Amino acid sequence: MKTLSNDILSIAIKEHGAELASIRKGDREYLWQAHPEYWSRHSPVLFPIVGALWNGDYYTHGETFRMGQHGFARDMDFEFIIGSETEAWFMLESNQQTKAKFPYDFRLTIGYKLHDNVIDVIWKVKNTGIETMSFQIGAHPAFHWPLFSNETIAEGVAAMDARLAEDNKRGYFLLSPKAEKMTSSVIAEAGCVDAEKTMEVELEDGYLALDTNSFDIDTFIFENGQVDGVTLCDQEKKPYLTLKFDAPVVGLWSPPGKNAPFVCIEPWFGRTDSVGYTSYFEDRKWMQEIGIGREFVASYQIVIE
Repeated sequence: MKTLSNDILSIAIKEHGAELASIRKGDREYLWQAHPEYWSRHSPVLFPIVGALWNGDYYTHGETFRMGQHGFARDMDFEFIIGSETEAWFMLESNQQTKAKFPYDFRLTIGYKLHDNVIDVIWKVKNTGIETMSFQIGAHPAFHWPLFSNETIAEGVAAMDARLAEDNKRGYFLLSPKAEKMTSSVIAEAGCVDAEKTMEVELEDGYLALDTNSFDIDTFIFENGQVDGVTLCDQEKKPYLTLKFDAPVVGLWSPPGKNAPFVCIEPWFGRTDSVGYTSYFEDRKWMQEIGIGREFVASYQIVIE
């Protein structure tokens, strides 16, 4: 585990998955602590796919490959390569294990930087092979609801469940840029979207009210760059934390039907398959491509308000 800190924030990152595991400001823990009763992850990196493959497999290079939801990077050990008190970089390179699932040579480097009340998360994907590389990458950080006290978070799941039972209101998302309406894709079967269906999401001056049943639909998926920032606010609309990004897709998720103690804000350069998709891997929606020896670089920010 690597730790970074400045005068405002301290964070911890695991070598396993290069996964952010803690965000603290003073006595406050902002990041979900992976209690397995609900979800045993904190903030996995999604690579080389985002979401699910229809039937769990894909076709490319004249072969069919199998790969689990969100890819394999989140379940692999990264190498810590360089760091300081406020910066850390981790690397994963293709190997026999990855080639069995993903037939490309790559180097994935993930960096974390602290400045003031901001965490920069940087992704670098280098094509180290001899052909154009197709892939997706995304984030999946989970945050405690603002309504919890520090003591409630420290006491664990039972205390958080008791607090959630007191009322059904959870707070708000403020979406940027402000709008009165957004269009969300719709999860249908096996974690895949219905390509023929969308859902209109009504907002009030950019705010989306959140309650116990908000995620019965599973995931809000805003595509086509509709959203470039999401602020999680408390029940009085006071900002709690913000994610800023230039990703073309963002997912907003909490486990459906579980009244979970956390919510996820997920910038994606990719998206889950459409129901029934069986064509070429490289033709999936929102695929990224990089040429031989080239590098894809992207980032997002977590701002603790």
